[in-house]
Amino acid sequence: MKANLKNIKTSVIRCLVAVLLTSTFFISCKKSEGFNGTVSSDDSKPGIPGSIKVQNGPGSALISYVLPNSENLLYIQAEYRINARTIRQSKSSYYSDSIRVDGFEKGGSYDVTLYAVSRANVKSDPITVKVNPLTPSYLEVYPTVQLQADFGGVNVSARNPSKKPIGVIVISSDKTTGKMLPVEQYYTESDFIDFSVRGFDTQKRDFGVYVTDRWGNISDTLYKSIEPIFELLIPKTQFNEYRLASDSPLGATGLGWNTTRLWDNNTSDPGWHTESGLGKPLQLCTFDMGILAKLSRYKLWERGEAYGNDYSYNHGNPKTWTLWGSAKSAPADASLPANSAKGTVVGDWINMGNFTCPPPPSGNAPGQTTPVDLAAVKAGFEFNIALDVPKVRFIRLAVSSTWGGTDFAHVTELSFWGNTN
Repeated sequence: MKANLKNIKTSVIRCLVAVLLTSTFFISCKKSEGFNGTVSSDDSKPGIPGSIKVQNGPGSALISYVLPNSENLLYIQAEYRINARTIRQSKSSYYSDSIRVDGFEKGGSYDVTLYAVSRANVKSDPITVKVNPLTPSYLEVYPTVQLQADFGGVNVSARNPSKKPIGVIVISSDKTTGKMLPVEQYYTESDFIDFSVRGFDTQKRDFGVYVTDRWGNISDTLYKSIEPIFELLIPKTQFNEYRLASDSPLGATGLGWNTTRLWDNNTSDPGWHTESGLGKPLQLCTFDMGILAKLSRYKLWERGEAYGNDYSYNHGNPKTWTLWGSAKSAPADASLPANSAKGTVVGDWINMGNFTCPPPPSGNAPGQTTPVDLAAVKAGFEFNIALDVPKVRFIRLAVSSTWGGTDFAHVTELSFWGNTN
């Protein structure tokens, strides 16, 4: 099992190291282009860097020096082993008086060999520098990893205080082969890591998590046997509007836009639409799911193409919003704040989470959407609801900003998943 897992890890790392920070590698290669080839007939050997100083960091070290007095100097080169498998090479031009070496597998003492290289591609004599990098980020993250049962799968949480790019790889036992295979590859620079892997039945199965970095270093693996929580699509047959006094007045009702359209299983026009011109900070609607449920996630569909127009990432489509919930049998109205933390309780209502619509995949500004952007809107946006959120029956959607900066909002459909037991 251990040998098999090692091969799987190696295969995953080889395939995905370039994906993790492709832009970083591209920049590195780009910087090296000017160092290739002979550009001088002066084949004299350059001097060596002097006055060496080392500043150690997590998995890295910054080596500063005084450049040799060589007129044909082109760059300083560092060669060093970061683990048992990989020898790295870094270069720094003669415009700089320092060079960074990074990617070390763990904290400790390492030898770095420095050379000065001339324009004729002649190396100086080597000089060996001792560096003592601190514990790298991926190893700082690993002890904080936690696995727990989630709806339809497993939830993974961890801390990444240095906010360095790392990969969190989730593996699970394959029913056919019995091997532990990757089921999720999650890359992030966030300090708080929290994501879920779904799509499993409720039978107990083995999960594992290990952490990697862009240099192919990998941590140990945390294993846990977990029984995923049963999850279903909350049936919409019992949904009903539960209109409160603070709910926003409806707009475009003559065209069929009203709150009940949020659960008519139609993700195109019409939907829920509030009235414009009132200048209120929040756009609100309230409804009753008809059943008490522990919610796991939900999906929101914004308005896309309609009537020859493109509303994607524009107009009254929500950009930021909060979901409020209540388990009361007849929750009272309340003046909800425009900004509050998850878990905030206002009267009968609890903040179930603050959400932001993902930006267009193309990176284009609103109004310049591509077919890929339109496809994302058509597919809808899915959001997790934290495991510590209690059961609720009533939902309030409170839109705090829209893509178009409007004082009205519109949504075409909402779907919720969870457990009603």
